[in-house]
Amino acid sequence: MPRESHYAERRVNVKVSKVLLWAIMSANACLAAIDPSLAPGVPEALARERAETISSLRYELSFGIPEKRTEAIRGSETVRFALRAPHRVVLDFAQPRERVSTILVADKLVVAEFAAGHLVIPSSATKAGENEVRIAFLAGDDSLNRNDDFLYTLFVPARAHFAWPCFDQPDLKARYSLTLGVPSGWQVVANAAELERAASTETTTVRFAETQPISTYLFAFAAGKFRVETAERNGRTFRMFHRETDERKVARNRDAIFDLHARALAWLEEYTGIPYPWGKFDFVLIPSFQFGGMEHPGSIFYNASTLLLDESATQNQLLGRANTISHETSHMWFGDLVTMRWFNDVWMKEVMANFLAAKIVNPSFPEINHELRFLLSHYPSAYGIDRTAGANPIRQNLANLDDAGTLYGAIIYDKAPIVIRQLETILGQEEFRNGMREYLKRYAFANATWLDLVQILGPHTTENLAAWSRAWVELRGRPELTTHLELESDGTISNLTLTQRDPLGRGVLWPQHLQVAIGYADHVESIPVPLQGAVSKLSSVRGRKHPLFVLPNGGGLGYGMFFLDERTLRYLTGSIEDIPDALTRGSAWVDLWDNVLEARLTGPEFLNLAARALPKESDEQDTQLILSYLSRAFWLLLPPRERIARAPALEGMLREGIAQARTASQKSAWFDTFRDIVLTASGLDWLERVWRREQKLDGLSFAETDEITMALELAVREVPGWQQILATQRDRTRNPDRKSEFEFVMPALSADPKVREQAFERFREIENRRREPWVVLSLQYLNHPLREQHALRFIAPSLELLPEIQRTGDIFFPQRWMVSTLAGHRSPEAARIVRDFLARHPDLPERLRWTVLSSADDLFRVAR
Repeated sequence: MPRESHYAERRVNVKVSKVLLWAIMSANACLAAIDPSLAPGVPEALARERAETISSLRYELSFGIPEKRTEAIRGSETVRFALRAPHRVVLDFAQPRERVSTILVADKLVVAEFAAGHLVIPSSATKAGENEVRIAFLAGDDSLNRNDDFLYTLFVPARAHFAWPCFDQPDLKARYSLTLGVPSGWQVVANAAELERAASTETTTVRFAETQPISTYLFAFAAGKFRVETAERNGRTFRMFHRETDERKVARNRDAIFDLHARALAWLEEYTGIPYPWGKFDFVLIPSFQFGGMEHPGSIFYNASTLLLDESATQNQLLGRANTISHETSHMWFGDLVTMRWFNDVWMKEVMANFLAAKIVNPSFPEINHELRFLLSHYPSAYGIDRTAGANPIRQNLANLDDAGTLYGAIIYDKAPIVIRQLETILGQEEFRNGMREYLKRYAFANATWLDLVQILGPHTTENLAAWSRAWVELRGRPELTTHLELESDGTISNLTLTQRDPLGRGVLWPQHLQVAIGYADHVESIPVPLQGAVSKLSSVRGRKHPLFVLPNGGGLGYGMFFLDERTLRYLTGSIEDIPDALTRGSAWVDLWDNVLEARLTGPEFLNLAARALPKESDEQDTQLILSYLSRAFWLLLPPRERIARAPALEGMLREGIAQARTASQKSAWFDTFRDIVLTASGLDWLERVWRREQKLDGLSFAETDEITMALELAVREVPGWQQILATQRDRTRNPDRKSEFEFVMPALSADPKVREQAFERFREIENRRREPWVVLSLQYLNHPLREQHALRFIAPSLELLPEIQRTGDIFFPQRWMVSTLAGHRSPEAARIVRDFLARHPDLPERLRWTVLSSADDLFRVAR
């Protein structure tokens, strides 16, 4: 165990009574009540004040991590910075005041005010020029993600100050020097390279090199019982830290993971014209990590399940892994090298990472239709928010970094790449790349805004980027587009027009480039259309014979709600599988689903169409899209009695699909859908035999994670002996992290309503919400469609907890919390509970209201 004096008191030469210190601080506490810049969180006014007065920032940090998770982590820091003139210094530290033991400024004890999560050092203690502040403290656990034998930091968007006193804003970049004391036998990794280590019987002390300038949310370290894999690619050493106990799984994935990182790095160095700026390249695979990945420079953190894939991994999962790696590697330049000034522009780093990731993965998967991949990766998810009353703009105002987590979601991750592709189309690929290179070089190791980038890109085009940006970036929602086809008496086209309107009634017009697909029996013609005004006429098609269908977004470029004309709807419902081009078919399916949700096609009609078309679909990406829509339609659009009636035919079709699929990836996609919707006794018996390893499937093997999911699905359906299935699965699960998650989720599967209610009540305590993926999975089963009636009682308390979830959770948790709560519901009673909550809480923050409205959209539609 680390010695207390070594980590907290070594540099502190002045001792003072803590009682006296805090008594003096309490006497000054009233200041926070009258100064809005000292409100909880990180107010924009405070951030602006500090950015204007503080420069040349450096942190020297030391943490002593005890072996027992229940013991406090002792820390000390030296903060060096320059001031233009004496000025108050406000550090953020969202912990009780007794966690700070001493504050020294220039080796003199200072009595700082403690106000609403801030430490305020008076201007009288500071000077013009170089200043030095030393603090001894107990670290907060809130963002340290402590487990019994490992921990990892996660400080995005502004959670560093939950752990240690700092200036927790992105535009105060600093250089960090870190020392960690950890139990012997633990591995450690941080942003910078290791300089030296000293080991004793109980403790290992590691000192790391100083970093380049980075923001607080990018500072990171992990420590614990990890295994380390090392590889060299293109003259660079990569290290992978992980906790996977299945050595065959590691061996099967290892080289692919290193290769994908190396290729992404090489591509980005060429694209940006800037060598990798962070020296070493490590990454940590964390079980049940809150995100897919987090881009800490020199030490990327990933969700282990995203990278260490099972043998049954689908094509989408393989592509998803490549995309995640490329996304996080892109952040080394976009987000880490150049960082947004304030989190209202957080989308800038995310959009470039997603946009470039799509370009990077292409060479690694030459057999994939990458235009289709872009369509299916972004459009359904973006539409899932933008079609709802909870739609939000890409760029939003942000008064306090406490609310920054509510900015994240499908709009910045999925709509924004579509928008940036439109921007690249306007400028041309070469001019766009040149503009991005200029942006990176001008603001390297510094901060920039969206308007800074627009100013750089403006001279590269004759179009009005400011007007374009207002429609696509600054305003919420999407256009509604309709086609109008007129024919001459001889059947040829006399007129084809596209009309756009703003469904929110603001009169907004969205300029964009479309590829309109006009389909005939033997071919599909693609017509480029620059859509600028409210109405666009396709004069080039006049005189052509009448088409079987018209898809305004057939080329997968445009964005909006495309109301398909009756002729096109009839053709697609009867012959969509006859469209020869996979991209056009994929776009048609995306538009069809939108039209289903607009009640222009019924759920049973859509299921009939999907069941007919699936066996004939030749493209695996389209197959997986249709399977996902089939599962959603089955649970959302069918009442329970009709589900039971349709289940035998659908299960038979899916089992036939498993048998006929040519690859393990395809078989896995078919099997996963069968597992998700199975209801019949014979189907459940077959699934149980697969889980028991009695039924073998040619060409498809199952990993521990697959069997865990099968056990959960069998239990929620209360098959005979479901309790023993769960107990057996718990005992046969070898990975300790997966076993812990399984045991956490088990109560949510109980057939006893009281046990399920107790499982939900756990979530009122923040300690039981620490492992957010476990909570989300539990909520999904508590609110499973088969438990819908009983689960009505969970909706209101889930809604009431939402503000607390937003305050205490990580960035994606509020949306996932609400989606997991509401996705299994379809009743008018459930919709009424949500509407009553919104009516009773008119003061609910706007972004949380959007979260509720977007999560409840499917429920509202089907309940109508």
